[in-house]
Amino acid sequence: MRKLMMTSASIAVFIGVAACSSTPEPEPVVVDEPEEVVVVEEPEVVVTETLPPVPTGPVKGSLEDFQVNVGDRVYFDLDQYRLAADAQAILQRQAAWLSSYPNVNILVAGNCDERGTREYNLALGERRASVVKNYLVDLGVDPARIQTVSYGKERPIALGSNDDSWAQNRNGFTQLISGAVG
Repeated sequence: MRKLMMTSASIAVFIGVAACSSTPEPEPVVVDEPEEVVVVEEPEVVVTETLPPVPTGPVKGSLEDFQVNVGDRVYFDLDQYRLAADAQAILQRQAAWLSSYPNVNILVAGNCDERGTREYNLALGERRASVVKNYLVDLGVDPARIQTVSYGKERPIALGSNDDSWAQNRNGFTQLISGAVG
């Protein structure tokens, strides 16, 4: 019985302690009302910096400009020195470009394919170079700025003995020899 009383007393003490040890109620949290904030917007300051243009493509007045934007070569039919319509268009662009750059002097080279004798091709190359020069002069280019030479079949640009190679080698080539930019 003694054990029962001890156990009962222990339980009673335990319950009493548990009842007294209650969690206190939390204190109410006081939230301060925020003061009214007035936002003053400052004017936006935009700073623009003008950067120099980034060059794209060839430099104006350069050899590359002439080659890329104008064209430096016209082509001829077999045994011919007559200017076709597409050759005339290229030479018109050359004349316009040359008028924009009056300090540029040129050399017009007449070229032929490998067929025919050396003498025949030198004479034909000279006629091709002359017809290119005369067309440019007719378009207003000062003849003192234009030199001519015939290379005949001595300076092919396409190697091979076929129609495609021969067609490429029959040309009038305009080379800038002085006064170009860069």
